[in-house]
Amino acid sequence: MSITTTTTSLAFLLAALSYLLLFSSPPKPHFHTLFLSPSFSDNASIALNLRTLTRRPHVAGSEANAEAAAFVLSSFTSSSLKTRLVSYQVSLTYPLHRSLVLTPKHSAEPITFALKQEHVGDNIYANEVTPTFHGYAKSGNVSGPVAYANYGRVQDFAGLNVSGAVVVARYGEIYRGDIVRNAYGAGAVGVVIYTDKRDYGGGGDECFPASKWMPPSGVQVGTVYNGLGDPTTPGWASVDGCERLSEEDVERSGDSPGIPSLPISAGDAEVILKSIVGDVADGDVNPVGPGPGILNLSYIGKTVIAKIENVIGVIEGKEEPDRYVILGNHRDAWSFGAVDPNSGTAVLLEIAQRLDKLLRRGWKPRRTIILCNWDAEEYALIGSTEWVEENREMLASRAVAYLNVDCGVSGPGFRASATPQLDELIKQAAREVQDPDNTTQTVYDSWVGSSNSGVIGRLGDLTSDYASFVQHVGVPSTDMRFGGGYPVYHSMYDDFTWMKKFGDPTFQRHVAVASVLGLVALRLADEEVLPFNYVTYASELMKSAEDLEKDNLGHGIDVSPLLKSIQDLSTAAQMINIEKEGVKGALKVRELNDRLMMAERALTDRDGLSGRTWYKHLVYGPAKYDEYGSKSFPGIDDAIDNAKRLETEVSWRLVQHEIWRVSRAVRHASLVLKECLAAECLAVECLAVECLSADVNVLCVLQNKLKGTLH
Repeated sequence: MSITTTTTSLAFLLAALSYLLLFSSPPKPHFHTLFLSPSFSDNASIALNLRTLTRRPHVAGSEANAEAAAFVLSSFTSSSLKTRLVSYQVSLTYPLHRSLVLTPKHSAEPITFALKQEHVGDNIYANEVTPTFHGYAKSGNVSGPVAYANYGRVQDFAGLNVSGAVVVARYGEIYRGDIVRNAYGAGAVGVVIYTDKRDYGGGGDECFPASKWMPPSGVQVGTVYNGLGDPTTPGWASVDGCERLSEEDVERSGDSPGIPSLPISAGDAEVILKSIVGDVADGDVNPVGPGPGILNLSYIGKTVIAKIENVIGVIEGKEEPDRYVILGNHRDAWSFGAVDPNSGTAVLLEIAQRLDKLLRRGWKPRRTIILCNWDAEEYALIGSTEWVEENREMLASRAVAYLNVDCGVSGPGFRASATPQLDELIKQAAREVQDPDNTTQTVYDSWVGSSNSGVIGRLGDLTSDYASFVQHVGVPSTDMRFGGGYPVYHSMYDDFTWMKKFGDPTFQRHVAVASVLGLVALRLADEEVLPFNYVTYASELMKSAEDLEKDNLGHGIDVSPLLKSIQDLSTAAQMINIEKEGVKGALKVRELNDRLMMAERALTDRDGLSGRTWYKHLVYGPAKYDEYGSKSFPGIDDAIDNAKRLETEVSWRLVQHEIWRVSRAVRHASLVLKECLAAECLAVECLAVECLSADVNVLCVLQNKLKGTLH
């Protein structure tokens, strides 16, 4: 070969190498680091987006909410997402007439309450706020002696005679719909629920706009429906021309309230309470009544079929476009919604803008990323539930995870809830992000040093849009925020001014939430092997099962099947963690990822919870008497409550049946992780336990033997 030929070949190789270096993408971790860099974040843009979103009150079904949807759609489009609106026709309610009149004593002059929040700020659109009401409240005109039932829990009604009474209860412990249901079950004819200044007023004289606390006239509105999704289409999507239940059928379903209700202010409640207990002291008032005050409650609502709009934005995956990492937040608000939900909307738009910057630098996700902005969440998680019901089969086979942000920021302090296989991933992401309130620490450092010590909550409640993903389909999910409960929740004072003065003056907490949530999304979308850890899941379930065993229920109840199935899950989780270290080849990786993804689905049951069949997840679900409460093994818990009430042999046998149901579901998850049929798994179970203490090479021998039995 001549020198000229050699030189030409070398020049060609150098040119090809230069081309590859110029046009090939850097490794994915490089892009993840870029995503977190200060040059990618924009707190000023977040503030501007939040101000735009909260300019007017935008309850679901309103023109203002449609304008907010158009703004989100435009923002997604400008961030290079493939966008579309997904509309549903759903049943919503609005107030037509409200009145509340107190007659303190039979001879006293009646007191008519204004039922109006005082305009205390400088918001020029305050007059557009919908009059205070409860979504899906029952219409009616009722009168009765006043009875005070504290937080409206089941125990608060014990020993309290409320038959024929109008109950006064306060927010703060359980879901308002459960307060109404508990009062109805106790024989009350109506309910008013107030925002107690001891819980929301700070105990002092200062209130918004001078401080963060709820003004005396402030009212927490919200829904009192006890189900999910459009009440007229339970279990199927509310598309044009679909089947619908009649209003009578909806009422008979058991999820609609049985008596009228109204939300009222602390100031109005104080006047009412004086009619039964005299001067209201600063300390707690024990449940008391009924009478002598008489309360007349009148409410007439209007039910309409209204158009709602979910905004969907998609970044298609390069290697696995049929695997979905889904991020979501709802847009609709009872009033201005600066915290709930549009701090989360601003976070979602910030993530979209950062992903656009990555795309412009050559990044492409391995898996498809879908950003969802839901509508009508406040009424009954409707937008997300209808979408999940419409796409149930697709999500069951393709959804990797759902990442939720609702009240993205309400103050300092990072908080997270998740299905347990995501715990370690969330902690790792939090270690990568600077804490917005202490620049010498990471979010993780501040989190573990806080009062909740880095504890990750669970997602069995119905407080936000993860509910349908977890409890109906079985999709691994998480929810993140900065701050906890806040005083002006669901009132007209939850506006941009409150956020700017008290929630996040610099909007750096919004930046931090976007960073942690976005990094979790990137790792789920980009890592070759999904970063799930089911060892954490098994440990969490074992704690719950051991707590159940410690209850010493008697009646021949045996928890050992559940304990054994969880131990099997722990073994399978350890095996697949070791297997992840040595997996090679696209098909092998795909198959392993499918097992990691589908194990959560195995914890669902097609028959659902007894008496609550829409909820399919047997490990995480809402407490029966508090939809804000999250329960491990909700079916077992329901059965125990029922058995303790009935004390019959049949009711206790049902407790054992529920234990067996959960045991089977956990075993199904183990089989998915092990990648074998039940009989084949039994044949190698002992060998698997021995191999866990050996090295990876021994495990590979086990895997080869196992695969041999399958073919």
